[in-house]
Amino acid sequence: MADIEKGLSSGSGSTTDTDQTGMEQTKDFEDVGVAATSINYEDVSLERVRSAISIANETIGASPGYELDYAKIGETLPPFGGGKPFPPMLPNREAYVVEYDGPNDPDHPQNYSLGKKIRVMSVLGFCTFSVAFGSSTFSTATVVVSEKFHVSTVVSIIGTSLFVLGFASGPLLWAPFSELSGRRLPMICGMLGFPILQIAVARAYDIQTIMICRFFGGFFGASALTVVPATFADIIGNRWRGTAMVMFCAAVFCGPLLGPVVGSFIVASYLGWRWTEYLVAIMGFAGLAGIVFLVDETYPPTVLVHKAAKLRRLTGNWGIHARQEHVELDFKGLLEKNFSRPIRMLVTEPILLLVSIYTAFIYGILYLLLEAYPIIFVEGYGMKSTIGELPYIGLIIGQLIGCTIVLSFEPRQVRAMAANGGRVVPELRLVPTIVGAMVLPIGLFWLTWTGAYHEHVHWIVPTVAGLFIGCGIILIFLTSLTYIIESYLMFAASAMAANTVLRSCFGAGFPLFANQMFHTLHVQWAGTLLGCIALVLMPVPILFFIFGKKLRKISKYAPA
Repeated sequence: MADIEKGLSSGSGSTTDTDQTGMEQTKDFEDVGVAATSINYEDVSLERVRSAISIANETIGASPGYELDYAKIGETLPPFGGGKPFPPMLPNREAYVVEYDGPNDPDHPQNYSLGKKIRVMSVLGFCTFSVAFGSSTFSTATVVVSEKFHVSTVVSIIGTSLFVLGFASGPLLWAPFSELSGRRLPMICGMLGFPILQIAVARAYDIQTIMICRFFGGFFGASALTVVPATFADIIGNRWRGTAMVMFCAAVFCGPLLGPVVGSFIVASYLGWRWTEYLVAIMGFAGLAGIVFLVDETYPPTVLVHKAAKLRRLTGNWGIHARQEHVELDFKGLLEKNFSRPIRMLVTEPILLLVSIYTAFIYGILYLLLEAYPIIFVEGYGMKSTIGELPYIGLIIGQLIGCTIVLSFEPRQVRAMAANGGRVVPELRLVPTIVGAMVLPIGLFWLTWTGAYHEHVHWIVPTVAGLFIGCGIILIFLTSLTYIIESYLMFAASAMAANTVLRSCFGAGFPLFANQMFHTLHVQWAGTLLGCIALVLMPVPILFFIFGKKLRKISKYAPA
């Protein structure tokens, strides 16, 4: 879920810049029944122009200026041709730059009708769910694959781990791609490659092909985890970001848990393990069709590029252009933004470091449970492989409860923003995190200490523990990511890049030792180890709730 991917930050400074204005459009308020009379529309227009300029300046490869040095023309530029000298620059280039026509411009993605927003979010949410679902369905086929290709079970589990590693590496391409060309093209490319690679896994006749295609399947699938939250931010304003984030994370986290439930029945049926991949491919192609036919471009700078191109054709004035058209691929900026700066921030920013470690542990737990639940319910309780996957439903229900809790805190967040002049208050996001930090270790201890004594404890008891684990996971992960984004704003892309890489490494690594840990330490003590780590990490959100604002004041990346 790849990651979420670079998650809500859009993989670029652009989305967070847009959010930083803290402005909403009339349509957003009308859609939810909130009065908009307090909005100064003139200020909204000015803020949008400033935001667009900021986006253009912060985008990787943005041109530093418009001036042409005629003294260097012969050295750096080819001849103009036809014996003609280079023409003079436009008298005032800013006058030729297209903008949005006020806060109610129907071309601006945040002014979409409520129906169109729901349509876009539904299609992209399904794409995200398909990718997350595909990350775990293969886990139900590990035993069959290991027998068929004569490898150990651990080697088969690597197929799941490599997919998650693809989540970590994919944003390095999809994030800058979404900056340069907008949201739609990266999503089409990613959702085209993703199902094709699932078919390649399904048709594979050696383990090497499976491993390679699983990795690149995660790589292409990461386009959804990277671009979808950015698209949500494009069409949903600052005040309702939390609600959109809940929908995104519900797709990301319910997918990996529903995958084993469906996959186990497919593997046990006459269809066989290969249809676990065919099913994911069908879902991927369905998502691709939805994007092609139902989703328009939502990245505001790219929408202006299309507007400028249309005006050039209609008027014949070829000086008309959008700021985004000055953006070129800059490898130096790409390396700095996606490698150097994220690492530097991870090492020097205590907020980012500790929250990333916490979310990485949570993400690792999510994928570790894909191996732990069969040990508890199939090996321990003697359930069939198909029935033994059904307790995952408890985790899914717990996650949905967690989403409901987060949504219940949104009105409080909106009121706090209004009282703070429209600016976000990041620390308020941590209240549900604190609740989740208390609930998660309870669920881990409950699951493993009741599941270890299957001779005396009914199977429903450890299954109910999944409610607490699922609720804790979603409360911690969802609100922590939003806290990172709102803490770093202009540098949220780099912050999320660091978080994505770290948590994807945990998500890929935890399943590899889960089997050995639960068999060597036994279920109860393996769970005790995980629960104790969760207890050690519990103070993290509490500390940042108290001292977060002070830390942001002394940070050179986080605006206070």
